[in-house]
Amino acid sequence: MRHNSYIKSIKILSLFTAIIILSGCDTILMNPKGAIGVEQKNLILTAIGLMLIVVIPVIFMTLVFAWKFRAKNKNSAYTPYWSHSNKIEIIIWLVPIIIITILAVITWQTSHKLDPYKPLVSDKKPITIEVVSLDWKWLFIYPEQGIATVNELAFPINIPLNFKITSNSVMNSFFIPQLGGQIYAMAGMQTKLHLIANDAGKYKGFSSSYSGEGFSGMKFTAIATLTEADFNQWVRQIKASSYTLNNTNDFNKLAQPSKNNPVKYFSSVKPGLFKEQINKFMGDMQMNSNYLTGNKIHESIYKGK
Repeated sequence: MRHNSYIKSIKILSLFTAIIILSGCDTILMNPKGAIGVEQKNLILTAIGLMLIVVIPVIFMTLVFAWKFRAKNKNSAYTPYWSHSNKIEIIIWLVPIIIITILAVITWQTSHKLDPYKPLVSDKKPITIEVVSLDWKWLFIYPEQGIATVNELAFPINIPLNFKITSNSVMNSFFIPQLGGQIYAMAGMQTKLHLIANDAGKYKGFSSSYSGEGFSGMKFTAIATLTEADFNQWVRQIKASSYTLNNTNDFNKLAQPSKNNPVKYFSSVKPGLFKEQINKFMGDMQMNSNYLTGNKIHESIYKGK
């Protein structure tokens, strides 16, 4: 009896501890500040609501059955040989099938609607931002403005953002939770992401893919300005910096592994620097491709084909 009481106390304490810990969770995904983020929030809530159609009745019936058929209830019917009911079978199969079908349709539609490569419809010209993940910091290049920054980017609200993303090292994941979904940054490749901010403010950004010992400090700030004038003022502030990225040596110095990097501004940047970082890995990829092709040829010769 004492042992059971002890186990029960441990369970209650564990539940209480979990509630306290989870109460501090940042529900940042449920507080979107952009059109894509709002759509993703609605999708999450819709999926949860549909699944609760099954979960809530099951939990309720579990409690009801446990109470009704408890050992002390002598009035409940005792039918040890009962084993089948067509009505129950229909319900427990039909309801999940309907829910899964609805979720499949919603998933299909939203997968196309929220495709990160799909440009956002707007009468305003998008701002292009080239993103390079480094160890362990983010480099943002504004090709049209001719500037670059580390761990900070800015853009006006209600203007589409065209992100072009790559990596100078291992794979990372570019993520601004309040604006929209993440997408991977990979060496020798370019991925795309289209976002838009509807409210002015400062939003947290980070890598959501582990990339080494400095991963925890690989964070940046996304500043959504209220007006284009505010954004232009930010650009002028960058252009006043004494740091530049005008050659490959400057970039190589910046790309050296470092942790918890402060924000840094570059008043000018070498044209085509983003594409240069992608192309420098293409030679290795071609060599690997040739190596694999050569192996297949040798294998065919060896087998007498």
